[in-house]
Amino acid sequence: MIYIAAFALIGGAGLLIYMLKEAFADRIIYKELSFSEFPESFGEVKLFFISDIHRRLISDKIIAEIKGKEPDLVIIGGDLMEKGVPFEKVKKNVLLLMEVAPVYFVWGNNDYEVDFHQLDALLLECGVKILDNTALSFESQKGDRFVLIGTDDLSKDRERLDLALEDAGTGGFRVLVSHDPRIAKQIKKEHNIHLVLSGHTHGGQIHILGYSPYEKGRIKKLPETTILISNGYGTTGVPLRLGAKAETHFITLKNS
Repeated sequence: MIYIAAFALIGGAGLLIYMLKEAFADRIIYKELSFSEFPESFGEVKLFFISDIHRRLISDKIIAEIKGKEPDLVIIGGDLMEKGVPFEKVKKNVLLLMEVAPVYFVWGNNDYEVDFHQLDALLLECGVKILDNTALSFESQKGDRFVLIGTDDLSKDRERLDLALEDAGTGGFRVLVSHDPRIAKQIKKEHNIHLVLSGHTHGGQIHILGYSPYEKGRIKKLPETTILISNGYGTTGVPLRLGAKAETHFITLKNS
């Protein structure tokens, strides 16, 4: 019995170490996505997407690697922080990302646990563009448009996809950023949203015997659009992961 207890203790400690490693992994997933609708005049557009940072400090390793890849845009997919995270730490993360490329942000549910007016002011001070039911358009030399659309948090009933689409105007290749992937239920084919970037679910964070309330993060092709759901970079609750390793994303968009 003593040996069984010892093996169980060692096994439990090993699992805990493994779950900590999964939670604090510095992983960048590289993906090329080709669309027939993507304007050839842009060549390619490179995006670095990071969601659900929560309590983590972004590692120098990730910053150095993505700097070398020269992305066009950095996108924070919500839950930049949560209650109890010092604003100084948040500012450090934001400034690290600003070293890489212009930064764009959408609100997540945990961002509203704090003084969100203070967070809003911090982001504006750092030069971050907040997409809260708004859109930005980038134009190529040939007049083609790349449109970045962002909605406010769905779980707080603050999202207004209709306003964001109105701000986007007509036409263009469209990427929608929404913290909560359930925004996909509101998307119609005629919205011409080609890609959705989201997080929120943490990929389930901890899968017991392969089961969790949420599926692991992945890219899914839907009838109305394509959606990337990220496992996210940080954790909520306990700083542990199992079966849903921490991740960030480097996405290259091009014509097929």
